[in-house]
Amino acid sequence: MGKTKIITKIGEGEENKPRDEAGVGTDETKKSSKVSKKKVTSGILHIDATFNNTKVLFSDKIGNTLFWSSAGTLGFRGAKKGTPFAASKVGDVIGGKAAALGVKDADVVVLGVGSGREPAIRAFMAHRIEITSIQDATPVPHNGPKAKKPRRV
Repeated sequence: MGKTKIITKIGEGEENKPRDEAGVGTDETKKSSKVSKKKVTSGILHIDATFNNTKVLFSDKIGNTLFWSSAGTLGFRGAKKGTPFAASKVGDVIGGKAAALGVKDADVVVLGVGSGREPAIRAFMAHRIEITSIQDATPVPHNGPKAKKPRRV
């Protein structure tokens, strides 16, 4: 009851494989690379930089989301999500996707006071995408929280 080897000749069993126009066999398991049908030349980059995470979203000029990423989706966990290094990796991923889409320039809207504000923009700019404007949309409290009621003794 030993193991038996099955030896097949080269070319055997290839009759049913799909072939392209040149007659060469193609592999069905190979995925075709995603090529976007949409061509966008300019868009808006939304950066949400909190103390715990950095989220980056790229949309067209109308506001329709094209793609997004965050430090958590890239595999950073816990306190590492809020670091400038994680933010630069997120900006790099979004910049690569935007460059593949054919984006030439983008407006930037920054929200939050986290440490990933600038590194995300710099990593995005590394893909030769021009930044036309940077807007800070961080909410600022106008009067602060309600004071505690006086203590009764």
